[in-house]
Amino acid sequence: MADTATPPDDHWHGEGVLAVLAPGQGAQKPGMLTDWLDLPGAESFFRWAGAIADADLLTLGTTGDAEAIKDTAVTQPLVVAMSLFVARELGGLPGPVTHSPHAGRDVVIAGHSVGEFTAAALAGVLSVEAAIALTAVRGRAMAAACAQTPTGMSAVLGGESDDVLAAIEKHGLTPANLNGAGQIVAAGALDGLAALKADPPAKARIMPLSVAGAFHTEYMTSARTELEGLVGGLAPAEPSRLLLSNADGSALPTGAEAVARLVSQVTSPVRFDACLATMRELGVTAVIELPPAGALAGLAKREWKGHQVNGAGIEILAVTGPADLDRARELIAAERGRSEAEYLPDWRVVVSPVRGTVSPAEVAEGTHLPAGTPLGLVRSRRDEVHVSAGYDGVLAEWLVHEGDLVDAGDPIARLYPEVTA
Repeated sequence: MADTATPPDDHWHGEGVLAVLAPGQGAQKPGMLTDWLDLPGAESFFRWAGAIADADLLTLGTTGDAEAIKDTAVTQPLVVAMSLFVARELGGLPGPVTHSPHAGRDVVIAGHSVGEFTAAALAGVLSVEAAIALTAVRGRAMAAACAQTPTGMSAVLGGESDDVLAAIEKHGLTPANLNGAGQIVAAGALDGLAALKADPPAKARIMPLSVAGAFHTEYMTSARTELEGLVGGLAPAEPSRLLLSNADGSALPTGAEAVARLVSQVTSPVRFDACLATMRELGVTAVIELPPAGALAGLAKREWKGHQVNGAGIEILAVTGPADLDRARELIAAERGRSEAEYLPDWRVVVSPVRGTVSPAEVAEGTHLPAGTPLGLVRSRRDEVHVSAGYDGVLAEWLVHEGDLVDAGDPIARLYPEVTA
């Protein structure tokens, strides 16, 4: 079975679920804005976005070389601004721009790492201005955190998942990205990464990444703290589309939780594998990856190879240039308006933000938990990190006991979402 299925005619018929993916840092390429500047309003959009981000995004995206555009401080707002511009071309921004798809209920949105800011804007949680501004702060703060301690990241490609995770832990590293399709990214101290490369897991190869530091680990704590100091002034809207979280792949029921996850994700692993699993469970029939596209579409193709929905494969479109816009619009126009409640998971998990020893709170199973209820803490080698419920719900089951060792991203508790009339 091929990775994608070609529709039988010019329009895609029948009910389906469309996934829109927003890429993160690492997807950028030199000259990535050039082909888009012929579109009306493109140049003014990127000048405006650059003014918000306090960076010359237009120049960086057209004439900046590979070294210039890998600078964390500017790459993150550049990637987010590019995705948001193309989403605008597809009719997919909140606020004064009319939502398209018109119903917006059978569209699921997921971003990877900084792409979650793009996703939050597409779901109506953040304004475009807020998404770009917060991304710029995040990028600068993460660049500053990287400068504090020499750290890095390496992709582990292939191998058995358990073997890979054991090797990462053996060398004192963190699985910062669990991307699915046999790809896990290790992050941490440079000597640990060197040891991992010298002693790779069976059937795996190690590919050092050209990044400034150990993103999505406790080394980014100062960046998370800086972002926390800003988001209190936001008034996020409720998601108008189904929005998935990198923390565990669950749907985010409120704007407040979405913003809280954007902050906590700075020091927590990206579980894009969980997002892909949720999309598969929702019956996604087509995928559009916004520019700079390619990486997430590739992960989805490999993870879902041979998978069918209603007897057909999943069409996966990476929007790499203006020529792809017409097909993307056709996929958007083909979606049908089911109720969003049909796609909400029956339960969600609360996960550990760091590796360490867990101390669950004294909360009985079956207890109603308002959003923000403390659920305990995890003692890492450097810190004590508090864990709380990110949404209203009922504690269905504790998944850990006092003193258990947990890794970043491991489940701590299972909650049933609050049901309202």
